Amino acid sequence: MNRYLALCKIVEVGSFTKSADLLGYTQSGISQMVQSLEDELSLKLLLRSRTGVKLTPEGEELYPYILKTASSYRAMIEKTKEIKGLESGNIRIGTISSISCHWLPHMIKEFQTMYPNVQFILHQGDYTTIPEWIKSGQVDFGFINPAAVSGLNIIILKDGELLAVLPKNHPLAKECVLTLKQLITEPFLLLEEGALSEPLEAFHAQNLDPNIKMCIHDDYSILSMIEEGLGVSILPELVLRRVSYDVVKIPLNPSIKRTIGIAFNNLKTMPIASRYFIDYLKEHIPD
Repeated sequence: MNRYLALCKIVEVGSFTKSADLLGYTQSGISQMVQSLEDELSLKLLLRSRTGVKLTPEGEELYPYILKTASSYRAMIEKTKEIKGLESGNIRIGTISSISCHWLPHMIKEFQTMYPNVQFILHQGDYTTIPEWIKSGQVDFGFINPAAVSGLNIIILKDGELLAVLPKNHPLAKECVLTLKQLITEPFLLLEEGALSEPLEAFHAQNLDPNIKMCIHDDYSILSMIEEGLGVSILPELVLRRVSYDVVKIPLNPSIKRTIGIAFNNLKTMPIASRYFIDYLKEHIPD
């Protein structure tokens, strides 16, 4: 295949000598490659003259096919490099707990059936730390609410609903729907997620101030405290899936939504394994 690449370079620069220098061959070596190709095809492909090198009429007819063959070979080599990169790549992700608990386990398992040697490194953070990790290069990309970040590229994945969460014996526990106004006098357990709090944004949009008793960084700790009757909260529906806490989940009116996306610096400079996993995520986000 080097013969095809050599011929293309000779035609491109119009010189055997320049082509040999650019490709790292001796002039005699590159001449022998062209001669070998001409012998194989039983056709004269190049003509040398005082003004340089040009294709013969037969060479001009064959050159588009030679060029296409050389281009396909280069593409194959690049794809081979990508595949080899996936054989031993590390995927470093900044994630919030609800994503690492409910989305990632299944998707990592399925991705590793295709690329078993890829390793995942998860950094669990919040809306403040995850963008910082992305910008500093500590992670390749991260899950984030786009409203909490600036200066990064974003791919929107999906929206999710937030629900009111109350102790099972709470006076409001039998309501079908709750308003934020009904919750403002209740001891409120706020999920601390850094730069943005969707529940607080919703309260403030209605000029309401919740009675915040505790700010807690872990959503499952909040659920334990609600179960003990220490207060109420508003948590993402995703957090509330498959939990065994004895609490009540009630929709809000108006509803509160949380947008989840992927934030990153630059796809072109991101490791190939992480780019492949992002493509996989976009096609396999759970309902």
